[in-house]
Amino acid sequence: MSEIAGTTKLACLLGSPVSHSISPLIHNFSFQYLGIDCAYLAFDINEQNLKKAVEGLKSLHVLGFNLTMPNKNKILEYLDGLSEAARLIGAVNTVENRDGRLIGHNTDGLGFMHSVKEQGIQMEGQTMTLMGIGGAATAICAQAALDGVKNIHIFARSTSSHLPRIRKLAADLEKETSCAIFLHDIRDLHALNSAMKESRLFVNATSVGMAPDTQGCILPDPSFLFPELAVADIIYSPWKTRLLTMAEEAGCTAFNGFSMLLWQGAGAFQIWTGREMPMTPLRDYLRQKKIYP
Repeated sequence: MSEIAGTTKLACLLGSPVSHSISPLIHNFSFQYLGIDCAYLAFDINEQNLKKAVEGLKSLHVLGFNLTMPNKNKILEYLDGLSEAARLIGAVNTVENRDGRLIGHNTDGLGFMHSVKEQGIQMEGQTMTLMGIGGAATAICAQAALDGVKNIHIFARSTSSHLPRIRKLAADLEKETSCAIFLHDIRDLHALNSAMKESRLFVNATSVGMAPDTQGCILPDPSFLFPELAVADIIYSPWKTRLLTMAEEAGCTAFNGFSMLLWQGAGAFQIWTGREMPMTPLRDYLRQKKIYP
């Protein structure tokens, strides 16, 4: 990190826990590489002390801050405005300090859609099948609709407490975009097979297959897969889940969630600085640090 001076601005991450986060590594490298006089720190802040933390950061005139669990929804109470994506999703992962006004953004879906484009996959006018209705799935769904995806089939447990939220999101998106959204029970394998046959992209936005339970797979067998289908798993620990291994064996383009992580960070970085995150040097740096293969 460059030398801290009296002019150095602050950006940070608020969440609990945060000790595992690589966001400080990503942002501090990018600030230093581009010669931006700013430092990024991670603070262990939960919902109970979020209000005090936000008041303090505002008083300190910070550049901005990120939110991770459990603060992405609670932060809405303390903001002065929301971006279109954040308003639709009802969750914020990035806050911009705009001359004392705190504006909330959500770059999770933006990061995912950028990772899709990075694979050479064009989704405008296409159909997508999405597994899960948690925070990441909601952000992906909203951004996909805003980016021109024609149809989104969402599969989730019929008992999920998130169903009312996703139904509202689906209704709002269908009013504000040209995207049609269909909700299905995750146990309905016939509907899943039909949805995947018309899809360009299949996305696992659940935790199924994540370490330590690496034997889990969101699909019952490889018969649902075909070479023209791209498969994304937002998990990146392990680096290659059973789903991605299965997809590669079926001839699919398959990729994990690490690029989504980097691109959502790049979205925050651009909001705060107006500059593009130096992705190629950053990836080289993270490889040197053995953060990923």
